[in-house]
Amino acid sequence: MKTHANPPDYVFLSLVGALGVFGLIVLASASSVFSFEKFGSSFYAVKHQLIFGVAPGVILFLIASRVPYQFWRSVAVPFFILVLLLLILVLIPGIGSTFGGSRSWFTVGSFSFQPAEVAKLGLLVYLAAWLESRASVLRDLRSGFIPFVGVVALLGLLLMLQPDLGTLGMIVAMVFFLAFAAGFRMTHLISAVVGAFVLLAALIKVAPYRAARLTSFIHPELDPQGIGYHINQALLAVGSGGLFGVGFGHSRQKFRYLPEVTGDSIFPILAEELGFVISAGLIILILAILSRMFRIARDAPDDFSRFLVIGIAGWFGIQSFINIGAMLGIFPLTGLPLPFVSYGGTALAVEGLAVGIVGSISRHAK
Repeated sequence: MKTHANPPDYVFLSLVGALGVFGLIVLASASSVFSFEKFGSSFYAVKHQLIFGVAPGVILFLIASRVPYQFWRSVAVPFFILVLLLLILVLIPGIGSTFGGSRSWFTVGSFSFQPAEVAKLGLLVYLAAWLESRASVLRDLRSGFIPFVGVVALLGLLLMLQPDLGTLGMIVAMVFFLAFAAGFRMTHLISAVVGAFVLLAALIKVAPYRAARLTSFIHPELDPQGIGYHINQALLAVGSGGLFGVGFGHSRQKFRYLPEVTGDSIFPILAEELGFVISAGLIILILAILSRMFRIARDAPDDFSRFLVIGIAGWFGIQSFINIGAMLGIFPLTGLPLPFVSYGGTALAVEGLAVGIVGSISRHAK
């Protein structure tokens, strides 16, 4: 069916914009104590986010929303190769920087860049083009499923070497969601899930700290001042918020009680200050964005654009609910940020680029 250029999906863009603005407001409060103690200004993190996250994110969004989505099909292979090169370079001592036990960053002065965030989008663009070109053999084991798994395994190996298992786990879940939507055989997908759990068990065995994380998830009360401290403090923050919260800016947990209040622990600060009602509203807003993205995917002009929007929706949705679920004790702690809310310039810039691509696709609905 022929397509024509329409206005972009303004409902989708408005919902994402609302989430981004809300994220900045929450970050302003959650980061105030950390920013003042480390940099002497309560607004340092927000200013940094505006300069290195919001500004490039908006620029990339504006560019991507005006570039025909077919451009991304044409650069899928070089984009993926660039991602692999970045993930290799970050492993080289003297080039990559180590934070939190993972060599996952390039750092120049106050500017830092995390290739794993770019890898999410690069992998999705490549897989969308690959799935479109292999549509006739997707249900075949040798020609379809094994090469698909091989592509993901190649990127996954580089993430394991950092190691960044939180991002790796999220990408595996995202890819499984995309593979299910693409129409792979269910027996093949179940086999892959079993293999992933076997690999996870092996990784836990060779690194005891991963087993400790799993233990703290199941029984956080066993070591409340040690490995279970993070989840206990997160649950305390969420519980303290009650229905309407203790008031914006009045969190107690951000005073160095709860770790990573600007990153993966920002949701408990939100719940503590604004309560259950606003927290539930945030979740509803995320669900509304995902619903709109699936509508865009349904009306997408071809398989490439449909797979790409589905993949991006899976990325945003799975990462959001893994982050929130971990802070509520539903999932083990992973260190994944909350999209459009947590502090992180690279993540926000790449998310802006992804939203621009979805906006461009929405202009060419059937």
